Amino acid sequence: MTLAKALAAIVGAENALDDSGSLAAYATDHKERGVPPLVAVLPATTAEVQAIVRLCAAQGVALIPRGAGTGTVGGAVPEAAAVVLDLSRMNRILAVDADNLLADVEAGVVTGDFQRAMEKQGLFYPPDPSSSDTSTLGGNAATNAGGLRAIKYGVTGDWIAGLQIVLADGQLIRAGTRTRKGVVGYDLTRLFVGSEGTLGVIVGLTLRLAPKPATKRTLLAVFADVRQAGEAVLAVLRGPVTPAAMELMDASALAAVRSKLPAPIPPGHATLLLDVDGDAESTAREAAALAEILAGTKMVALRRSASEEEAKALWAARRAISQALYEIRPQRAADDVAVPISALVELFEGVEQIAKKAGVQHACFGHAGDGNVHVNLLYDPADDDESARVKRAREEVFRLTLRLGGTLSGEHGVGVAKRAFVPWEQPAALIDLQKRLKRAFDPLDILNPGKVFP
Repeated sequence: MTLAKALAAIVGAENALDDSGSLAAYATDHKERGVPPLVAVLPATTAEVQAIVRLCAAQGVALIPRGAGTGTVGGAVPEAAAVVLDLSRMNRILAVDADNLLADVEAGVVTGDFQRAMEKQGLFYPPDPSSSDTSTLGGNAATNAGGLRAIKYGVTGDWIAGLQIVLADGQLIRAGTRTRKGVVGYDLTRLFVGSEGTLGVIVGLTLRLAPKPATKRTLLAVFADVRQAGEAVLAVLRGPVTPAAMELMDASALAAVRSKLPAPIPPGHATLLLDVDGDAESTAREAAALAEILAGTKMVALRRSASEEEAKALWAARRAISQALYEIRPQRAADDVAVPISALVELFEGVEQIAKKAGVQHACFGHAGDGNVHVNLLYDPADDDESARVKRAREEVFRLTLRLGGTLSGEHGVGVAKRAFVPWEQPAALIDLQKRLKRAFDPLDILNPGKVFP
């Protein structure tokens, strides 16, 4: 029996795809390109996942777990002959425990769908990656996705109480607890979060929830340059109010979405986009406090959203930056580096100098409250000289990031795109320890082999 037929026997012929069109789609994510898989298989139950893993282990075939394919580093892209395990059919919200503020979900639930379902019940799931309308909760866990609200609420891993994981031998384990505290044994939940499918297949999650904030206020502060905006970031963080979100955008990022903004912003300025949330009284008070802090900086203009619609439009423009950059140049080298917040200005200014020296266009924007910046170097892949200059400039950005005490990925992960640079950040002994963990969990090296470490 062929591999495709054996997999079809598990999930049904319509869910074991081996036609060229389908396989080509699974050869890429949002950014990186690999090779078409042997088969793409779409299970609907945990038992089917277990059977698929056991079959691949028995035949020594690599297995690549995949959510919605919204990643940007090739973490779910095959590099050689493999089966892609598409978990998108496992998309049920299994239970909501409002008393304990917990929800049990399958890995393929779309993040935005889950958030909206919780809000209808007066509940709140804060992690908010820009791809929330398409990315899945399992994929978010596999990369420990961050997002716009991380400054106040943390990242995906901070809201995971437990995981259901299929190991490389097909065994199902449950890591974590349903209690607020728990220190029995190793924290395997945190180990699997961010492991990019290399240690096990996340099939289910127990997520923490919060009460839904009653109101939200949005402020847009305009500055003459990034340095002044960066100084304002530090002033806000030293103040008594923690914003729900605080995004810093340079002039190039703003230019890309200027037509999408609800009102004109003068060209050539950096901006901060901030949210506060909570009950009506505290939100009004915190918005006023933020405005007062910003008034004490070198801000040149401040806009408070006049309506919920205007606030949504401002945030929609922020979320549209990445896609809008493709209207400037056909391709972009996009990296999610992170630095200590006090080094934000040095990073923005350093990237500008690197891009200018390389003769390429760039745009920087990101999560100012936690130092996670999206650095974009724009180029035409058909231009070999420009592509080579961007490649060299990207390496200079990485070296700058590390000199500033930063890390090469704040939320997207390593995948294949940054694999070669991991030794720049981590010493050999630490990499070897992690490789030994990989061998302990996956001795046959069938789960997403070759990812993360060189």
